[in-house]
Amino acid sequence: MENKKILITGASSGIGWSTSKLLSKKGYVLIICGRNKKKLDQLSKELDRKHHILIFDVKNNDDVSKAISSLPKEYKKIDVLINNAGNAHGLDYAHESNILDWEEMIDSNVKGVLYVTKQIIGDMVKRKSGHIINVGSIAGIESYPKGNVYCASKAAVIKFTEGLRLDLNPFGIKVSSIHPGLVKTNFSKVRFKGNEEIADRVYEGYKPLSPEDVADCIYYMINTPKHVNIADCIILPTDQAGAYILNKSN
Repeated sequence: MENKKILITGASSGIGWSTSKLLSKKGYVLIICGRNKKKLDQLSKELDRKHHILIFDVKNNDDVSKAISSLPKEYKKIDVLINNAGNAHGLDYAHESNILDWEEMIDSNVKGVLYVTKQIIGDMVKRKSGHIINVGSIAGIESYPKGNVYCASKAAVIKFTEGLRLDLNPFGIKVSSIHPGLVKTNFSKVRFKGNEEIADRVYEGYKPLSPEDVADCIYYMINTPKHVNIADCIILPTDQAGAYILNKSN
């Protein structure tokens, strides 16, 4: 297997954490990124292979630039970028929403993807090689009540991914996106400002996806033959038929 180097944002929890563990187990060299040094240090102890830790906030372009520029020479050639960092903040009708929640989602879910991608694609273009995987959401495909800006931010990821695929096509660079439905992570806890009781109710009455389920799909996307690109992948729990259609009979 090629000794590919993979940079993963939002690696300190959820899908990013599980994807990092799986890819390390499969023999890849990782650059794990996030804001929480303590959690990344913990993840580091669980990884099987050589890796590097970068601490930065995707919302801050200067932080992103400085962090990625600081990579040791042996880690600078990034073969796969997984833009996973992002969050939901609040679940309110638009007229009742907090503007700070809106700004947080645009900054992390949209600007964060742009900032990190811009730092990576120049070298991929020079090498005429690489793969970018953006982690979106079913919410970017189908809006749901009170999802307003979160859904809009994930729809922006879809359009940016499509634009990247067009622009980078002449250079042989793969561009993919994966759109999970309901995944049991700390996502809802963040959305509901740490209220675990409300967060737990999101996952009651049906079997949601696990972060490992999504990680398995990302691993598959990375390992397709050179001539095959999984452009878009939607992964839902069997009990979920759409962004807000759930069979809670279980």
